[in-house]
Amino acid sequence: MIALIGTRLAEHLGYSALAVAIAALIAVPIGLFVGHTGRGMPLVAGANALRALPSLGLMTLLVLLFGLGLMPPIVALVILAIPPLIAGVSSGIRSAGASAVDAARAMGMTESQILWRVEVPNAGPLIVSGFRGAALQVIATATIAAYVNLGGLGRFVFDGLAVYDYGEVLLGAVLVAGLAVLVDGLLALAARLLAPGAGRARLRGPVRASA
Repeated sequence: MIALIGTRLAEHLGYSALAVAIAALIAVPIGLFVGHTGRGMPLVAGANALRALPSLGLMTLLVLLFGLGLMPPIVALVILAIPPLIAGVSSGIRSAGASAVDAARAMGMTESQILWRVEVPNAGPLIVSGFRGAALQVIATATIAAYVNLGGLGRFVFDGLAVYDYGEVLLGAVLVAGLAVLVDGLLALAARLLAPGAGRARLRGPVRASA
């Protein structure tokens, strides 16, 4: 059973990581553009509308269109991961503040330099928050990939339901919840470490203690 859990966990993480990576390739450039230029806000609104799509219904539709296999659930997971990523990146870029951006322009920085040297460094926590939302959405939804005969932790849930083994169902649910909590905690820690001034705060701590 331990070996099977490890296999299912690796499958679940693989599906989730692949979906978030593909979604990031699509969403991050859009978020950077919208946040920096202030244009394209309808894209953000349209992306947020995707959150209303029912996960199982979307996956079933994609299976009907493309057949069984890895592509339908991955496409569904990518669609669900895009909205929080766009929202997190665009909000993070806008959080740099007009005064900092204006000061950078006054110093002669190009728009590209402003984006990467001023806005992105300040956007770290909110960008990671976008990845947190996407990761949690994908990890939870990847459970139903087992509904279309794929692996992952959802196999425990659907296989258990098929034979009325509710212990196996509970095992699958607990494993998915535990994985989500672990990933959320790691990304929360990353957001805290990326917060502006976090490094200076850590450096000041020992000085105060020695004083």
